[in-house]
Amino acid sequence: MCGICCMLILAPQKDGSDVLAKDMLESLRRRGPNHSQHLSREVPELGYNVFFSGHVLHMRGCLNPQPMQDAQGNLLLWNGEVFGGIKIGPEGNDTQIILQQLSSCKNEESILSVFSSIQGPWAFIYYQPSSHCLWFGRDFFGRRSLLWQFKNVENLCLTLTSVSTSVPQCANVPWKEVPACGLYKIDIQKQTNAKSLAISWYPWKHGCIEYEFKTLHLGDKEEFTEKLPNFVSVFLNESKLFPTAPIIPMNCSMPESCNETAKCETSSLNIEIFLSNEHKKQLVHKFISVLSESVRRRVLFLPRCENRPICSDQFTVSDEAKIAILFSGGVDSMVLSALADHHIPPDEPIDLLNVAFKQREQKRQMTSTKQKKKSNVCSTLEEETLECDNGSVKKATAFNVPDRITGLSGLKELQIINPARRWNFIEINITLEELKEMRRQRISHLVQPLDTVLDDSIGCAVWFAARGIGTNTSNGETKPYISTAKVVLTGIGADEQLAGYSRHRICYKASGFEGLVKELGLELGRISSRNLGRDDRVIGDHGKEARFPFLDEEVVCFLNALPVWEKADLTLPRGIGEKLLLRMAAKELGLTASAVLPKRAMQFGSRIAKMENNKEKASDKCNRLQQNSADQ
Repeated sequence: MCGICCMLILAPQKDGSDVLAKDMLESLRRRGPNHSQHLSREVPELGYNVFFSGHVLHMRGCLNPQPMQDAQGNLLLWNGEVFGGIKIGPEGNDTQIILQQLSSCKNEESILSVFSSIQGPWAFIYYQPSSHCLWFGRDFFGRRSLLWQFKNVENLCLTLTSVSTSVPQCANVPWKEVPACGLYKIDIQKQTNAKSLAISWYPWKHGCIEYEFKTLHLGDKEEFTEKLPNFVSVFLNESKLFPTAPIIPMNCSMPESCNETAKCETSSLNIEIFLSNEHKKQLVHKFISVLSESVRRRVLFLPRCENRPICSDQFTVSDEAKIAILFSGGVDSMVLSALADHHIPPDEPIDLLNVAFKQREQKRQMTSTKQKKKSNVCSTLEEETLECDNGSVKKATAFNVPDRITGLSGLKELQIINPARRWNFIEINITLEELKEMRRQRISHLVQPLDTVLDDSIGCAVWFAARGIGTNTSNGETKPYISTAKVVLTGIGADEQLAGYSRHRICYKASGFEGLVKELGLELGRISSRNLGRDDRVIGDHGKEARFPFLDEEVVCFLNALPVWEKADLTLPRGIGEKLLLRMAAKELGLTASAVLPKRAMQFGSRIAKMENNKEKASDKCNRLQQNSADQ
């Protein structure tokens, strides 16, 4: 992973060394702590200057500085990982191989073919001095952040960057995420008017579907262009060429009858009933195989950590664990942990990162019989955990949030599955004071340009979790601990594909399978703008790389090929019906209680939601993010 940045200025500039704001450079260096380099290219005859800044997090192969340059002078800034599609050996460097592929391209079509073939997350900037063209874009799902900003004050300037400035230099010149709906090209020598900018757009299309202007990710052209300043235009490329989407379209078929999807007692809580069906069992094994291969690609071929963090003697530094997992003990993180255990060398520990936000003491209130009944059903697991380890719970009551309880329970399941593995359960406890301070210093500008209460909650929770500073409470000891694992696995993508959110039940109840299929069809199209860019920025701020096994192209193709009733059955209760296929896989992998835990969003499980204002809604604009930007 890397921090990449490029500035195109439609005016000659003698020196590009002081172009970038100091705080932006610091943010980029945190993403790529192993090497930094700047290059600039002045083209006075065409009246433009382009400046490049590359910051490398070394993950595999030889460390190659960025931007990387070939014999023809082409420059590549690459923030990505190639997990398939283009052959790269265990010691190969993907930046070098991608540049070699691009260097051999003779036309636009061959450039699009290179990016169509890549399996894995990426964002890139590619400059061709011979044709004065600047290419850029993000992968189909938008798993790597890329922002753009357009300024037209003294000179017209386009900035492309992994992460923006923390100090807003111009309040009326916002940063926006580059839409993950294709590739873009600026033919600089055709920019005859120095006060306007024209960008060619190469939208994704499925190989079997004719192009329509309503694209795979965004709405029509008007919706795309209205988000840009009036001096910038984005238009369909003149050649009408399209990169090929790396996944197949979703199976939108409907069942012949509503009753054929589930013929078991809906009150039954036994997943094994479904596994007695031979067809379902075979399907589950195929799913496990595809997902296991996705995890394998993401946990192997990693170098040992060269740079130990500077810390006090009271902390134990993990220089052995290469992989960390955002861990709540829910079915998504449990399945990823169980599969990672299959592929990571047996003598290597795995860091399970579990975040909790300090809770205020609440006065006891009288509850109705109905509320008690509901509470008893939902918190059976919590009660069992409390009874088993009452002493330790009393010591840390303020951090005894739902995700901590299910996380500890999940740890026990993993220890039973593989007692020889060293599972490092890292309790990351965050007070309100630390939350406010780190949001102000580091987090708020990483979350932006997203700006809702939900973005603030998840962005802060993921940032603290990925930082990995906490207490290791597993292996019979309790001691301060810092995780230095460079790779952080996250379960995002499971709910979107397997009907895990409450909105999916609402759609199903209101409109049946037709409504559910329609909603699921929208999920992957908006995941880049809702989640992935933000999560990449907050995790990358620690010099760590977010990896998303559920969004592997082959996993998505496998799930897209299935009819919706093979993936979920929302006639069944919570904790079973949503993500049914994944729950059956969990059972087959030897997991027990975690296989039937109902979905709990991270902001509620960690108890960051409503920590500062219990009257706000998730969709409200978050004034804390806005205030932090204004204060800085």
